[in-house]
Amino acid sequence: MSEQFYSDARLYDRLFPGGEQSVDFYRTEAGRQGGCVLELGSGTGKKLIPIASDGHPCVGLELSPDMLAEAQRKADERGVKVQWVLGDMREFDLGRTFDLVFIAANSLLHLQKAEDLVACFRSVRKHLAPGARLIFDVFNPSVRMLAQADGVRRRRDALSFVDPDRGVVHVDVAETYDAAAQVTRGRWYFSTDSEADFSVAPLEMRNIFPQELPLLLTLGGLRIVERFGDWSRAPLTADAALQLYVCAPD
Repeated sequence: MSEQFYSDARLYDRLFPGGEQSVDFYRTEAGRQGGCVLELGSGTGKKLIPIASDGHPCVGLELSPDMLAEAQRKADERGVKVQWVLGDMREFDLGRTFDLVFIAANSLLHLQKAEDLVACFRSVRKHLAPGARLIFDVFNPSVRMLAQADGVRRRRDALSFVDPDRGVVHVDVAETYDAAAQVTRGRWYFSTDSEADFSVAPLEMRNIFPQELPLLLTLGGLRIVERFGDWSRAPLTADAALQLYVCAPD
């Protein structure tokens, strides 16, 4: 249900610029682990290309052909070599192992069912070299915000951005929360002052609560080594916006 959201890769990059703290974190972890790096849900290469530029052999696995094409363009532009693979993080076999596997920027939350999450972790487990780590980040669900997901379309001023061709782009979002499935179902509207709703895209994201992850990881053959609540490695607390996990084979 979210494929359309990622069909315009350059629009996506303008919607979500920055992320320097997360890039720095994953670059540091790649340097600490050494060796080969695999990113699942690699998108347009925002994190993997800088890691590859540090000299690490890198592979990016991504489900969206549009995102992969943009990642390849950006890597070529910077003169960085990355192997880009079209694939599904729930089930993949690259025929090799890696020293670091990471899943960034809530990409894991596209897997809505518990069995899909476990399948992903099991696939990762098969690709971990001795001493390797899986690292991923997801948001920490806010019960208050989920309760406010009433389906009403609202302007998100903080997400407005400038498109070189269209000018200032405004973003409206309408969301509902399916508590039984733990899935937030949204519709994103992109408009300019002269062109209303030039793009409308659905986006569905699973909410994973901190209590669930240890069991899901165990079922996937992994264990938690460390977990943090922000990019500075502060402890995960109830009011932390981020869940950041470092995992190893069980």
